[in-house]
Amino acid sequence: MDRLDNYRQLIQQTLQEYAQMKPSNGDIQVYTVFDTGGDHYQIFHAGWDGYDRIFGALIHIDILGNKIWIQYDGTETGVANDLVSLGVPKEDIVLAYHSPFMRQFDGFAVS
Repeated sequence: MDRLDNYRQLIQQTLQEYAQMKPSNGDIQVYTVFDTGGDHYQIFHAGWDGYDRIFGALIHIDILGNKIWIQYDGTETGVANDLVSLGVPKEDIVLAYHSPFMRQFDGFAVS
């Protein structure tokens, strides 16, 4: 299995674990979106918590230029840490939610 296929599998495995965690409040569904052709991966929540509409991404990851770009991470533990624990080198993960200037200080890839 080549490196990118391995990354695709690890991302889907990691997101499936987060998808098992249903929000404790309200009637909120958890959806996974795996665009394997375009290398876009997402978990999002949709539903209602009382009178409040809940809709938005929990995690959004892309594979761009042979690196894993974490576009959004709404978890407490950090999906980047999960991927590192599965063997993905930090230099192959970009924390895209950090500004390009700040990435040089986060220990992960700059771009």
